[in-house]
Amino acid sequence: MAQSKRSYCPIASMLDLIGDRWTLLVIRDMMFFGKQRFEEFLESPEGISTNILANRLKSLEDLGLLVKQPYGNHSRRMNYQLTERGQSLRPVLMAMIEWGLEHIPDTMIPKGD
Repeated sequence: MAQSKRSYCPIASMLDLIGDRWTLLVIRDMMFFGKQRFEEFLESPEGISTNILANRLKSLEDLGLLVKQPYGNHSRRMNYQLTERGQSLRPVLMAMIEWGLEHIPDTMIPKGD
C-alpha cells in the first residue's frame, strides 16, 4: 500500500496507517478476544458498521497486518488472522491499556464476548 507520508515522524506515520477510531479495535478483538469472522467483529460493544468494518479489514490486509482465509462452503466467508507483523503491535496495545487504566477514570479491561 503505497502512501505518501505527511512527515518522517514515526508516530505520525503510524497514525496515518492505523490511527483512526476503528482499526486498533479490530486488532484488539483479534488479539485479545480471538475474533476471526466478520460477524464476530460486529458483536463488539463499540458498534462498528458493516461498511467501515469491511474497509478496515481490507486495509489491514493491504498493510500486511492480517491474512484472510475462506472457511466453510462459502468462498465469500473468511477467517481473519493477525500476521506476525500484526502481532508485533501487542506491546503498543498493552501500553495503551495500561495508560488508559491509569489515567482515564471508569475504564476497565473488557470481558471477552
